[in-house]
Amino acid sequence: MLFNSIEFLLFLPIVFLLYWLVFKRLQWQNLFVVAASYVFYGWWDMRFLILIALTTLFSYASGVLIERSEGNRCRQKWISAANIVLNLSILALFKYYNFFAENLATLFRGVGVQTDWVTLDILLPVGISFYTFQALSYSIDVYRKKLPACHNLVAFFAYISFFPQLVAGPIERSTNLLPQFYKPRTFDYAQAVDGCRQILWGFFKKMVVADNCAAAVNIIWDGYPYHDGFTLLMGGIFFTFQIYGDFSGYSDIAIGTARLFGINLMRNFNFPYFSRDIAEFWRRWHISLTTWFRDYIYIPLGGSRCARWKVMRNTMIIFLVSGFWHGANWTFIVWGAYHALLFFPLMLLGKNRKNTNLVAAGRLLPTIKEAGQMLLTFLLAVIGWIIFRAESIGQAWDYLGLMCSPSLLHVSILYGKKAALYIMFLVVIEWLQRDKQHALQGIEHISRYRLVRWCLYLLLSVGILLFSGSQTDFIYFQF
Repeated sequence: MLFNSIEFLLFLPIVFLLYWLVFKRLQWQNLFVVAASYVFYGWWDMRFLILIALTTLFSYASGVLIERSEGNRCRQKWISAANIVLNLSILALFKYYNFFAENLATLFRGVGVQTDWVTLDILLPVGISFYTFQALSYSIDVYRKKLPACHNLVAFFAYISFFPQLVAGPIERSTNLLPQFYKPRTFDYAQAVDGCRQILWGFFKKMVVADNCAAAVNIIWDGYPYHDGFTLLMGGIFFTFQIYGDFSGYSDIAIGTARLFGINLMRNFNFPYFSRDIAEFWRRWHISLTTWFRDYIYIPLGGSRCARWKVMRNTMIIFLVSGFWHGANWTFIVWGAYHALLFFPLMLLGKNRKNTNLVAAGRLLPTIKEAGQMLLTFLLAVIGWIIFRAESIGQAWDYLGLMCSPSLLHVSILYGKKAALYIMFLVVIEWLQRDKQHALQGIEHISRYRLVRWCLYLLLSVGILLFSGSQTDFIYFQF
């Protein structure tokens, strides 16, 4: 079920009312969350429910078995490892099998050996990478004794399948989300109102910014060999805002929706395009995934507390894994390597933790230096997103080569003029609200008159209805 669909607009208020007015006891609320989540997820394909149920049961059982093996650390390690291998095997089969089969066949053909590697005609389950990583974090945290094993099966099913963040995150940690299903929840009006504001802004980013950018991006990419460098640069910029509006918009809707049910999810985006270097960009982009890799891969490998070459190795590993997590294509791996190479100079100079404060704090405008840093970081991100968007390494190379030709200086007819206006509106609002959790937070302090606030909400809602682009799936559903 898509957030930007009529079905969800009917589904959400019905679930909300039943949750608070009918299923008032904790256990019944949790059971209802599971049922609603399975309806939400099964809307795409009922067969997907089998996979998420298996992942849930494997992880639940691993936690219980780890707890029962207290005192036998070796056995606990094997149980945790078995759950990791089992869940990653499911992920690998559905997401990566054909990638490896096709590349092995190509490799053998290159040395003159013809093989018949069998590829599978299988449909990638929506959001499988997200809920798999969420399940893995639980068994790892239980093994590390960061939280006790869960014995409430209904609460655990709710933790894995909670519908707002099920298919595109944030990737929640068991230490944050699972305990919230143990405690009674009461309706908080202020929290629900702010959740609605965040949902509204999420819809604007997705339906107005991302979907209008998508139309321009598709036109430019479909005929990229025939466009000048300036147009191709604009295509890269439009995609940069498309993927931001699409993914951060989903996160805003997910976080806001969860707040309607008394659940707090972690922040997933922190205005990343206002970053002053690539290290800051990655602290602000897809925060739930980058911190997952940091805690479960980077630090166990030694993190930054080891020899310099090992720190660089560890950094390259997490960026490559991050790229591969996004999909079974060499473009994603190269995209990850590209960002690792941008990260290395900052690390070697000890500047990767330099920009941790709010940019232009206490000022309306940035300094010339800050503006230059943000522009450079943004352009480096644009190049990365072009690699990410390409269907192959060859296409990415061709696109970038044509973009960087002398025709880059030739300002031509601009595709997506409306999208450019929506981008400017987005940037202005988010810049003014860059110290907030989301762009509409604290709006009650801007105007103390309820009528004025409701007029603002109405204008934004009408704008979404009038100016939204053609409905498209969320980009990260494929991951």
